[in-house]
Amino acid sequence: MYTEDDLLMLSALQHLLFCERQCALIHIEQLWFENRFTAEGRVMHERVHSDGRESRGDVRIEFSVPIRSFALGVVGQADVVEYHLTDIRDVVVLDENMLMHGKGKIKKCRQPFPVEYKRGKPKKDNCDKVQLCAQAICLEEMTGISVPKGALFYGKNRRRQDIIFDQEIRDETIDAAKRLHELIKSGRTPGPVYAKKCDTCSFIDICLPKAVSAKRCVARYLSAMVK
Repeated sequence: MYTEDDLLMLSALQHLLFCERQCALIHIEQLWFENRFTAEGRVMHERVHSDGRESRGDVRIEFSVPIRSFALGVVGQADVVEYHLTDIRDVVVLDENMLMHGKGKIKKCRQPFPVEYKRGKPKKDNCDKVQLCAQAICLEEMTGISVPKGALFYGKNRRRQDIIFDQEIRDETIDAAKRLHELIKSGRTPGPVYAKKCDTCSFIDICLPKAVSAKRCVARYLSAMVK
């Protein structure tokens, strides 16, 4: 378990899985650059966060919910948390492997259902799912109620994608949190490696992945020739 002083930004998990270098530039070197994509995402989040609280039938909806997990060592806020009235065991404990175990009597309670808003479209990797799963683990730790699923809302197709927090995505989230703490503790920014996703990154003009990667390739070539 981590302490209050150890807590890192939950959003850094998404940065880490997208690109470790980008994550280090933001969270170690404290840099931030905005482009059209990040600006659109920021505007979307601002709209969501300005709505406050509301109820729809048996569902209570809260916006900008502060969350934290000492098991993962992260802190942040959930865009939206829906609280669904349902029958569930009233106490849930977290074991050393961060598996949920129900105890107590079954009764009606409000089960958290996190919803994360993204400006683009569903990604091929799990970076968004890990960020959402981390929110679920935070809510489980804070409320003592299991959070088996949540949703990602993508602005490009205006659709909501339900996500099941199975053991595979939970394990990936736990591993990502460990890697994040190791990266931040190291204080080192990884070197750039160009990939197609770099073209949409707001850091591309300072990261220069194509130029730096090319220089390294030349350096390796010359070194091999000398040998």
